[in-house]
Amino acid sequence: MASSAATSSMFLSSLLLLLLLVGGSMAQLSPQSFYSNSCPNLLPTVKNVVQAAIQKEPRIGASILRLFFHDCFVNGCDGSLLLDDTSSFIGEKNAAPNFQSARGFEVIDNVKTAVEKACPGVVSCADILAIAARDSTSILGGPSWNVRLGRRDARTASQGAANNSIPQPTFNLNRLMSSFSAVGLSTNDMVVLAGAHTIGQARCTNFRARIYNETNVDATFAQNRRSSCPRASGAGDNNLAPLDLQTPTKFDNNYYVNLVSRKGLLHSDQQLFNGGATDSAVRRYSSNPGQFAADFAAAMIRMGNIKPLTGMNGEIRKNCRVRN
Repeated sequence: MASSAATSSMFLSSLLLLLLLVGGSMAQLSPQSFYSNSCPNLLPTVKNVVQAAIQKEPRIGASILRLFFHDCFVNGCDGSLLLDDTSSFIGEKNAAPNFQSARGFEVIDNVKTAVEKACPGVVSCADILAIAARDSTSILGGPSWNVRLGRRDARTASQGAANNSIPQPTFNLNRLMSSFSAVGLSTNDMVVLAGAHTIGQARCTNFRARIYNETNVDATFAQNRRSSCPRASGAGDNNLAPLDLQTPTKFDNNYYVNLVSRKGLLHSDQQLFNGGATDSAVRRYSSNPGQFAADFAAAMIRMGNIKPLTGMNGEIRKNCRVRN
């Protein structure tokens, strides 16, 4: 009996330890009030810098939002994308999905400088990016949400994971769904988060094949886009076109209206409305801007919860581009 009791006690202790370890590995984030004592002016500080940047260049809001997407899809929302390459360190900035297209790093630098001046060594770059993405959305007319906080910054990055994990503009619907599923996001999360393409621009290289080779595209739309994107590779490759032609700097639901009209700029965009499983969601958001705003905010919170570093994991970088 004594042996049985000891064995039972040992089992319960082991089970409790396992639960604690599992709970710790889930890395729960904290409410938006996480820094209320350690950095009470954090939120207005971030917003002021982001607001000034968007007033100077409205497109930068979309760029910041995209940085957050690309950071979260590669080993979680840990600020790894912000790290520069060095002679002994290869980061994610030169991975194919980011090379010559990821931008807005200077704005995050400016936010970090302002935050460090107010409360040095307290707020992570990963949290700053999460807040800046929310502020960019709301400043451009989209929804706001309470950003969960407490992320810490990665000491590592993975160019290979960036190449493999970030959804590409050439993906079909199944590959898009698989990419989102791999990070724990649902098909509806995918459709609603794609609505971020209501702002921002794309390079000719990313939509040339669509406007010249695809049939599920409005003919007039394709013809207009061809004027700044020649068929020949190498000609106008970096010319830009708005992802949402009508309201390119306003965060609204017009992206979905365009898809229903076969005016999605990227192949991956139009895949969401091409006779497949996501058509109904696209139609719903095209006619219900309030539902889109609410669902987008909720999906951004879920995306922000992807594998954050918390507790004693990672670090609080002094400079977002460099490990301490």
